[in-house]
Amino acid sequence: MAVPKRKTSKARRDSRRSSVWKLDAPTLIKCSHCGELKRPHRLCGNCGFYKDREIVKKDN
Repeated sequence: MAVPKRKTSKARRDSRRSSVWKLDAPTLIKCSHCGELKRPHRLCGNCGFYKDREIVKKDN
């Protein structure tokens, strides 16, 4: 069995575990049609456009 040769210090152990719980904020871009912020490569929830084409009819 693989057994550690030396004790792992608290600083080394905690620094290794520190980045596990970090979350990145989602990337947002402006919709080319209405200017609303949206996720890239996704349909705009405000106007229903994707790549300058109307995919979903929205009644404003």
